[in-house]
Amino acid sequence: MNFAYKMDPAHSRAHFTVRHMMITNVRGDFSGIDGTVSYDPDHPADTKVQVTIPVSTINTNEPQRDAHLKSPDFLDAEKYPTITFAGKKVTPEGEGELKVTGDLTIHGVTKEVVLNVEGPTEETKDPWGNLRIGAAAATKIKRKDFGLTWNTTLETGGVLVGDEVKIELDVSLIRS
Repeated sequence: MNFAYKMDPAHSRAHFTVRHMMITNVRGDFSGIDGTVSYDPDHPADTKVQVTIPVSTINTNEPQRDAHLKSPDFLDAEKYPTITFAGKKVTPEGEGELKVTGDLTIHGVTKEVVLNVEGPTEETKDPWGNLRIGAAAATKIKRKDFGLTWNTTLETGGVLVGDEVKIELDVSLIRS
């Protein structure tokens, strides 16, 4: 039996990591993510996933960098206010693991990606009587594939912002 779940934005986050100046990683996250999952524990391949991430919530703990990331140089939050993921295919990959193939849209560009998912967890009742499951997902993308090409060449060679971006999601889902 398929169960419908809604993401709990207070307990769900989308994280990213990108190389900065070719020497260190910069990490950030988005809050307020919204989405739905239709899940049948007996038939995980029938899982359906929809996620929406508000670009304006980006946080790298550096306000000037966050403003630059929201600007037309990068995510252009005014023109493209959301990042979305629409799952198309789910493949069980062993005990407690799934591969979710879907369309990721960033900066108005849609590309197919595969999320490696841990979970979902067993359903449990929270202190308020809601039934919940949780999951973690990860993938890597090339930002240039999504039209995110702004960069600066460093005096010593190399670039200011790496092309590979690691994306991770930690989600808590409440049964509708």
